Amino acid sequence: MNRRANFANSDARADVRERPLDVRLMNITASVLFSLAALIVLVGLVVWLVRQPMFDVRRIRVEGDVTRNSVSTIRANALPRITGNYFTLDLGQGQRAFEAVPWVRHAVVSRVWPNRLNVLLEEHRAAALWSMEEGSDQLVNTFGEVFQANVGDVEDDSLPTLQGPEGSAPLVLSAYRRLSPVFERMDMNMEALTLSGRGSWHAVFDNGAEVELGRGTEDELVARSERFTGTVAQVIARYQRPLLFADLRHNEGYALRLKGITTTQAAAAGVAAARN
Repeated sequence: MNRRANFANSDARADVRERPLDVRLMNITASVLFSLAALIVLVGLVVWLVRQPMFDVRRIRVEGDVTRNSVSTIRANALPRITGNYFTLDLGQGQRAFEAVPWVRHAVVSRVWPNRLNVLLEEHRAAALWSMEEGSDQLVNTFGEVFQANVGDVEDDSLPTLQGPEGSAPLVLSAYRRLSPVFERMDMNMEALTLSGRGSWHAVFDNGAEVELGRGTEDELVARSERFTGTVAQVIARYQRPLLFADLRHNEGYALRLKGITTTQAAAAGVAAARN
């Protein structure tokens, strides 16, 4: 019995080898065409399936920071920018759509089967105003990033105003955070800090006084300011006049201008106080 089966298999293989080449090519071609047809049908079926209304995005769940915007406002601003359904939606495009909403710093968009989106938002937290040369102020968040939003939406009236060359907002905010506590020891609240294009720093305070800080690293600015605040109180107490201006760019001291006292006299008193 086994011998007969072996003979039959041998005959079948021999028959295949004996078929003409054109017949074998026709069989291979037919198999390929059949496979392609099956693949086209499968692709068409998948395309038809993913376009069914049941996969249209019907619900968006917004989580995270929604202090500055209501959920309805966020949806109204973001949804017109989103196209596609559960399968075809570009998550990167969705992320950019939600990040284009005012006050939104970062958005994470994810799919939820079968027709929902989940959005996690992080809002900007305003740390300062950013003064623009064109006159249209913007805002700086706690990361030192400049962003556009309605300045009138900020409830905190005590935000400082920062200014500097393009891209310098993180540096200016960092310097403000280090310098402000130094002057607060004298009850001088810094209202504005400016970094010029040449690297010079200038501060304005709520009592109207101005301080020219000069150039240098943050550590150098802080050291210079601490030397100033540690000695200037003696000069002010001596003359009983409020401070109008101070120049800390001197190597061995600083120059002062007190109300009602000439700059030359204030400078001499300031330098003497600094040396002592």
